[in-house]
Amino acid sequence: MSFRKLTESEISALKSNGCSAEDWAAVEVAEGFTADRVRDVSFSGACRLGRFAKNFSFPGGVKKPAGLYQATLHNVTVGDDARIANVRSYLANYDIGAGALVMNVDKIYVDGPTAFGNGVEVSVLNETGGREVKIHEGLTAHEAYLEAIYRHRPALVAKLKGFADRFAASATSDRGTIGVGAQVMDAGLIHNVRIGDGAVVDGAARLCNGTLVSRADSPVVIGRGVIADDFIVQDGSKVEDATRLTRCFVGQACELGHGYSASDSLFFCNCQEENGEACALFAGPFTVTHHKSTLLIAGMFSFMNAGSGSNQSNHMYKLGPIHQGALERGSKTTSDSYILWPARIGAFSLVMGRHTTHPDTSSLPFSYLIESKGVTYLVPGVNLRSVGTIRDVQKWPKRDRRAPEGRLDKVNFNLLSPYTIDKMVRGIGILESLRSLSGATSDTYAYQSARITSSALAKGIDFYRMAIDKFLGNSLISRLEKFEGDYLNHLKPDGSVGLGDWVDLSGLIAPHTCVSAILNDIESGAISSCAELDARFTALHESYYDYEWVWAYDLMLRYYNLTEGSVTYRDLVYILRRWMDSVLRLDRMLYEDAKKEFSLSAKTGFGFDGLGATTEADFEGVRGAFETNPFVAATTEHMKRKHDLGTLWIDRLNRLA
Repeated sequence: MSFRKLTESEISALKSNGCSAEDWAAVEVAEGFTADRVRDVSFSGACRLGRFAKNFSFPGGVKKPAGLYQATLHNVTVGDDARIANVRSYLANYDIGAGALVMNVDKIYVDGPTAFGNGVEVSVLNETGGREVKIHEGLTAHEAYLEAIYRHRPALVAKLKGFADRFAASATSDRGTIGVGAQVMDAGLIHNVRIGDGAVVDGAARLCNGTLVSRADSPVVIGRGVIADDFIVQDGSKVEDATRLTRCFVGQACELGHGYSASDSLFFCNCQEENGEACALFAGPFTVTHHKSTLLIAGMFSFMNAGSGSNQSNHMYKLGPIHQGALERGSKTTSDSYILWPARIGAFSLVMGRHTTHPDTSSLPFSYLIESKGVTYLVPGVNLRSVGTIRDVQKWPKRDRRAPEGRLDKVNFNLLSPYTIDKMVRGIGILESLRSLSGATSDTYAYQSARITSSALAKGIDFYRMAIDKFLGNSLISRLEKFEGDYLNHLKPDGSVGLGDWVDLSGLIAPHTCVSAILNDIESGAISSCAELDARFTALHESYYDYEWVWAYDLMLRYYNLTEGSVTYRDLVYILRRWMDSVLRLDRMLYEDAKKEFSLSAKTGFGFDGLGATTEADFEGVRGAFETNPFVAATTEHMKRKHDLGTLWIDRLNRLA
């Protein structure tokens, strides 16, 4: 946009409208500018004004014109058809985008060079420091994971911090922006904040040193009473209802509200935090807490739901708050649960009661941790039959609120993957070793700081074997469906990438060898920026299923005692029969678990003013009948579909045998 000096008649008109300027020669305007929409404005420094012709519409049918009204502007550029009105103190050193709205605000200014929150160090996990992550626009959960967790590779951490520093340097400016179509209304202090396109700041109390990485198709919303210092908020997120943030990163499509309070914490995509408190929290994708009595502190979580009153302690009153812990992906806590860090809870586990003996159940996923009289009891694998577990896995993809384009975190939603299956294989070994060492007639077995009953141990082995059969059968069928004819010659993978251990980089599931290659390339300088690192994460995520088959094929040979090159069609039929049996058994368990929600005890509280049929009718009027429940119907359909699929492939392979 080109600008010109004011004419004498325009200066005269502005003065007549109650305007003043430190130097009228420093005020420039776009062609088509008219002075009638600029009233009671004081100008200082270099100011540039666009054309003001359109009107803004507000709820209730109110319309207000674009232009400048009752404001003090210092070194400000205003785009076409913006509206700035009722600035109680002043607006300084900002570029205002076309169609933006700034109305009823106290003070908005930039003073001196600032990186707008980029490069701020967040003391995540360890409250006293040592695992700091430097935040920046576009930070992914996976980059943050490497920076926080891989402290045994100081050269790597230094490189990652250098990426953030360079980004911060590129973002540093002595001018702020309020983007195209952004709205800033009824706000208090806004200091050194960059506000992106389409953002809505409505009633914020204070925003200092931060960036709202907003897009017109994925706006950031900051609501009433919000106080935020040293922050980054990514596109699609909402921070509302008097939430308070100090040194925090908020990823894409998060929702923080109802007075939530957080300091030194990272929230990645689709987190939902309400009412409670966070400190030194690494909240991976889909970490959810709704309750005022819940504190998440010094922990790493993802795909997690915290029950009311869930708390952790990160110190033992000796050397201060130096401890940390993790609930691996998919874990939950019940009401009033408590964990004394350090501890590590296996994937998709449920924590009930108080646990103070620092359990490590990472090799026994899908477990219950139950406290009884101060003792932690471990029930391995039982969460595989839980309706809640399957429902969670089904709902996460549906609740991904991110815009389709530009998704930062690479999220793998799979319940069964090399990451969880490998843990089950190890888990079987652990449980069988416990039984062998202590004797098959023992009532309980000691594992780490927990106890496992004899019945739970036997069932845990059975659960894990069913899940392994299910995973390997799923992988085998996916492989067979890619080819026709001579299936045996197509079983062997095309390469070896995928063998060995797998890791979960806060949502991104990948072979450890691939992650190690990325780490080496960062250290060597082959990866030299955040953008290049993100490209590698993307490629790794997109190759998941190719690498999964490499790993699954290797496990299939070992698990079923097969030899490469001598696998027969009868072997494949055997694997698929085990797969079909396991899938149907697990589905029947899910079916029976769902039925508990329709039991007589579940109907207590229905039919207040009647008995018998009234209770039944009230229950069905609210919850529906068991047979028509969507989950039950889907489970029944899933059983039929898998039975038919298994029968199809078993018949096809038998004909080739």
